[in-house]
Amino acid sequence: MERALEMAAGGRVVWGALALAAPGLNVKLAGAGDRDTPELRYMIRIFGSRAVALGLGYLISDPAARRRWRRLCLMVDACDTAAGLAHLIRGDVPRGPAAGLVAITGGYAALGALYLRADGRTG
Repeated sequence: MERALEMAAGGRVVWGALALAAPGLNVKLAGAGDRDTPELRYMIRIFGSRAVALGLGYLISDPAARRRWRRLCLMVDACDTAAGLAHLIRGDVPRGPAAGLVAITGGYAALGALYLRADGRTG
């Protein structure tokens, strides 16, 4: 399970770095290419910084600190997933790309919740 969390953290770093370096590509991948604005690119870069910080924070931490990082990441992933679901329900975002993003953040949240549950049994 720890290896899966390390891979997820690495994914955060890669995705975040891509958001910082090429926010326009992230906008297109999110299905919002027709809404590409400087403001949206700025928000994508904010997301990128957060993703890099969460991923690197986890990867460079000792085991005790990783436990805290897992909880922080789970909180962020649960909030991101809930926000995405709310937009899907309202129908105010392109469904296909939004569903893909919700699946990604939901997957991260599920992984974090599974680890938290397993950690509660052993800790």
